[in-house]
Amino acid sequence: MTSIPPDAERRKVIVGVDTHKHIHVAVAIDQHGAQLGDLTVSADTGGYTQLEQWARALGRIDRFGIEGTGSYGAGLTSFLRRCGHRIVECNRADRRARRQNGKSDTVDAEAAARSVLGGTSAVVPKTGDGQIEMIRQIKIARDTARKGRTSAIITLKTIIVNAPAALRESLAGLPDKTLLDRCAGFRPGVIDDTTGSTKHTLRALAKRWSDLDDEITGHDRLLDTLTARASPTLRDGFGIGPDTAAEMLIVFGDNPQRIKSEAAFAKLCGTCPIPASSGMTNKHRLYRGGHRQANAALYRTAIVRMRFHQPTIDYVARRTAQGLSKKDIIRCLKRFIAREVYQRVMSDHTARTT
Repeated sequence: MTSIPPDAERRKVIVGVDTHKHIHVAVAIDQHGAQLGDLTVSADTGGYTQLEQWARALGRIDRFGIEGTGSYGAGLTSFLRRCGHRIVECNRADRRARRQNGKSDTVDAEAAARSVLGGTSAVVPKTGDGQIEMIRQIKIARDTARKGRTSAIITLKTIIVNAPAALRESLAGLPDKTLLDRCAGFRPGVIDDTTGSTKHTLRALAKRWSDLDDEITGHDRLLDTLTARASPTLRDGFGIGPDTAAEMLIVFGDNPQRIKSEAAFAKLCGTCPIPASSGMTNKHRLYRGGHRQANAALYRTAIVRMRFHQPTIDYVARRTAQGLSKKDIIRCLKRFIAREVYQRVMSDHTARTT
């Protein structure tokens, strides 16, 4: 442990932490960039306490810059937040800096601390301890179940293509639901030929599809309840169902005030225009970063409104007459919807906190 220096009360301490599954490595610097020391602790409550006490002994803690606040650093982030410290989420250093400076846990932790000191890292991480975290976890279960259901029916149809002729012809041309019911009702009996093994496989895949379909229905019902409770104003938006609302709320997190403006939210969703000019060319393009699932949710909402929402239908007709392509119109609509989503979520958050 580092002894308490005489000027510790006047010194501001910034701590960078490189997080891993079993250990965390921390490096502390002062407000002038001088390195004060480093520490390696275990990734558990005892290690978190040791790290916090070590940082306090160095001086007045200003901020903690932590890599992986949503994964290996989630436990440390939650612990330090409960202790009243300011947390900043740090991204991995760029590749050029890694090639020049080398790679080690201590180097990464120091880079995180210096990115906080220089203002490169200023993002407030999600708290991950409320309703939105519940929605995120259920959404993960739902999405993986949907992938499994899709894989099951694709595999089932692939098996039918190579099935014995009599069995293949009896199943040809059936609608998906009828096909699944027919396959689920197979009784292969003793498996002593390819027809019996094919029936066994088709029956297993059909039952798997049915089980996953029931699971997805339960997830959807729960997401409907949780999203309506978390942001009823958002759910009132046209074309914003439980799935879209869940995706939007996951982007905001349990502390939506960390997103300072609707323009910042639009960039977070990848719907903001950024300059792409050079020489005599003066133009903009869309930001290609951001949360891709949220971007896809905005796209689905835009498509629904283009088909069934009369004000949007009128807007599309007006912009088409002005010469805009359908692609550009959808880009504009996604930007408008992002603004509307931000206002609705922040309105619910303000009402809940006040």
